[in-house]
Parts: sequence; structure tokens; C-alpha cells
Amino acid sequence: MRRNPRTVPASFRGEIRTDEAARAKHAGAAGILRALPAMVAVPRDADDLATLVRWCAETATPLVPRAAATGMPGGNIGGGMIVDLLTPFRRILAVDAPQRRARLEPGVTLAELNAASEAAGLYFPVDPSSGARCTFGGMLANNSSGAHSVKYGATRRWVEALELILADGTRTQVRRGTKTTDPSLRAILERIDAALLPEREEIVRAWPKVRKNSSGYALQEYLQSGDAVDLLVGSEGTLALIVAAEVRLAPVPRAHGVALLEFTDLEAAGAAVSRVLQLQPATCEILDRTFLQLVGDAGADAAYPLRPGLEAILLVEMDGDTPQAVADSLQRVVHEVEGVADRVSVATDATQRARLWEIRKAASPLIARRTDGRVSMQFIEDGVVPVDRLPDYIRVLRRVLAAHGVPAVIFGHAGDGNLHVNPLVDIAAPGWRSTIEQILVEIAGEVAQLGGTLSGEHGDGRLRAPLLETIWGAEMVARFRTVKEAFDPRAILNPGVILPLPGQRPLDALRHFPTRA
Repeated sequence: MRRNPRTVPASFRGEIRTDEAARAKHAGAAGILRALPAMVAVPRDADDLATLVRWCAETATPLVPRAAATGMPGGNIGGGMIVDLLTPFRRILAVDAPQRRARLEPGVTLAELNAASEAAGLYFPVDPSSGARCTFGGMLANNSSGAHSVKYGATRRWVEALELILADGTRTQVRRGTKTTDPSLRAILERIDAALLPEREEIVRAWPKVRKNSSGYALQEYLQSGDAVDLLVGSEGTLALIVAAEVRLAPVPRAHGVALLEFTDLEAAGAAVSRVLQLQPATCEILDRTFLQLVGDAGADAAYPLRPGLEAILLVEMDGDTPQAVADSLQRVVHEVEGVADRVSVATDATQRARLWEIRKAASPLIARRTDGRVSMQFIEDGVVPVDRLPDYIRVLRRVLAAHGVPAVIFGHAGDGNLHVNPLVDIAAPGWRSTIEQILVEIAGEVAQLGGTLSGEHGDGRLRAPLLETIWGAEMVARFRTVKEAFDPRAILNPGVILPLPGQRPLDALRHFPTRA
């Protein structure tokens, strides 16, 4: 254990690291931002973490919670104290098969919970692509979702209870359908209710009409349910620290089938998404022309050769209790898109399904192997719009990126109106940093006009915080600040995340990208 008497509370039993190696290890994450922390703390347990939070409150030390660091927009980095929630909080506390519930700590990965639930035929149905590595701490912080969220929703829907440490070090808990008896938390929520309840109708009216959202604070969901769980999930460690959660589980579907829909017209693809959603698909993924060109040009479409001239492909998965039920669902998909899709291929056995999904999986390794000096940068990677505006959003992305001479790969969760965009940036070009910031600012304005937000599932982090007012407007951001100040009056919890600090810019913490010789 390494201790620095100038920086460690005497009663703290864990470890504090201030050496360069530890700080550098925790400076970066999965995204494009990097910030060197002043120190790294590893508490022993929840009581130890509460001690640390009290000390941070007393000394005005910024605290940044962090687990597996798979988050992309910088909500897991910062210049103050990084608190490691991965090492000490690794337990699955219970799997209650009859009740379809699990209790776990924030350092447990999605894959670990699903492995522990498998024998009971259960799983957690929210499936971010980083599920093998991402922890529930991050999933709760970001209200994460994934390809199957078009049917199963985002993380928030599945959370029943949370054990918390408030910004003053108080340990407490919240549970759906139960009013808190904790005086500290009750005072916080009463202050928030006094500010928000008189404006309930205006908040709901102004709220983006999107199927999912991980930007700002979940005021609409909180006002509709009255449950603090809804406000805390998705708050990115800025309101309280989560030390345990109770989540619901679902039965593992017994059968799956996939339909691949081809389109030579973008409007037709958008119309097909709306039709398919009526059938409750398990997934509805879109691969844009940019994605298909990358895969086709590299010859990576051997399993399913792509025809020229395609504007988009939809991958629609149906799941159910029996193969026959799934086959019937797929036939309904085929019937629904008849005359809209140019061609439809259906697969029900595992080998055929893998063949169709291979196209979706082909792009990432191709991007990673690029040797032309361009680097994939995720800075507009998570925008979400109303589903009926999806074709408009794709056109906006193509137009803005082309105007700046930046190629990109576009794909994502069409059924939720949520697109992932990988701009391929020439880091040898003069002024490339200002170019990508300009792209981000332009896209933010366009997304706002389309009635969307900049994050469907990844969170605002530090990257998107400075653009919060562009998306939400000054009045809604003021309401967000009311929530933040009620929970965290000393502003020690993840400052600069969700709500920006004065003068904060999106790419202030942009990491160094070395050019290739």
C-alpha cells in the first residue's frame, strides 16, 4: 500500500497511487480523450469508498469513478482523483432464478452475469457490443443499450434497486415503487421535485421524441415514474456512486432467425424500418452505403456477396420460444417489406445466420488495418433521432462529412434511430483537430433540428458536455443543473461530465495521435 500523508484520509484503508505509472495507466479509455489524473484510489469496500467520498467533499477534490474504461466520450477520465470501482467490487451477490433477479457490484461484467445466470436459463438482455469487457458500473452510468434494445430496451428498464454513496459520503439505497426514508436523500429529492413538478408538462412536451437516450439527466422518466432509480441510471457518476444494483433478468430465447433486407433507395430503407418495428424485432440494424463500400472493396463480403448500387442493408433478427414461431415471424417480415426492399434473404439455422451477420462484423477489423494514414475517431459516434428522421440523419452525416473531406463508415441500430459513425481522419492534414471539432458542432446543430440527441447509448461524457445546450436548450440545461446541484452541491462528482465546466470545449482532452512514417 502506498500512502501520501498530504492526500490520504487517515481512516482510508485502501490504496492511493500518485506514481506516474498508475496515473498514466488511468489517463486514457476507449475513446479519443485523455486526461492525466492527480491520483488513483482503490478502496477496500463500500464503507472505505464512503470514507474517501467524505474526504473529497471536505477537501473539494474532484472524484472520477472508473471501472473497465470501455466508455467512449470521456466520462471515465479526469484530472482529479480516479476511483477504481473495478478491483474492489467484483462480486455477484445473488442470482434469484424464481424471481428472475440478480444483485451485483459495479465491477461485474455483463458476460460474467450472463454466465452465472445461464444454468437457470436467464440472462440480462441489454447487450452493448463491449459486453465481454464492460461492467455494470459503466452500463448503469450510461444507461447502456445494444443491438437487441429495440425489443428489450436500455439498462434503465431492467434496474430495480441501487445501493449508493451520496456526494457527502452518506450510504443509502433506492428501490422502485418505494419512497426513501433516508433524510439526506429525501431532502435532495424534495428540492428537485419542488423545481421540476410545476414544469412537468413543459418538460414532457419539449423532451426529444426518440426511442432511447443517454444524454442529459432522465427528467422525463423520473417525472413519469417518481422513482429516483430512473434519475440515477444514466447520470454518469455525477450525482452519486453506485456500489451495488438489483437487476431483473429475462429468459434466454430458444430460437433465432435473421432476415437481410437490401435497398437501393434510402427512403425505402427508412420506410421498411417503421414497418418492421410493428413486428417487435429483436434487432433492426442498418449498414449504410459507406459501410457496404468498405466491406465490398476489401472483398470481405465473400460469405454474402454484395450487389453494386445498394444504399443500405437492414439486418432484422426475430427471436422466440420455438423455431416455428421464429420462422413465422420472419415470413411476416418478408410480407411487410414486399415491394419496399429490393431483395430479402432469410436464415434460421446457426450457420446461415452467422453468414449474414458476417457482413456486420467485417468492418471493424478492416478499419483497424488501414494503412493510408487515416484514423477512425469516435466523436459523432452515437447520435439518435426519431426513427422516421433516420434517412434525413444519414443524408446529413454524408453531406457534412463530405463537405470537410472526411470519409466515414456509418452503421447502427436503425430500429432505435441510433447511428454509429466512424469518421476516418487524415491526421497528417493541417488543421485536422479544428476540422473534427467543426464537424461535431455542425452535426450537433443538425441533430437538434431533427429532434434528436447526441447520445443514444454511450453518454455525454466530457466530449459532448459542451454541446448540451445546443441539443437541449438553455431552459432544460438549467433544470439539469438544478438536479446536479441538489445531489452534488460541492461539484466533486465527475465535474465536466454531462454538464460542462466554464470554458470547456469538446476536444480539450483530445489525446495525441502519432502520424505514421
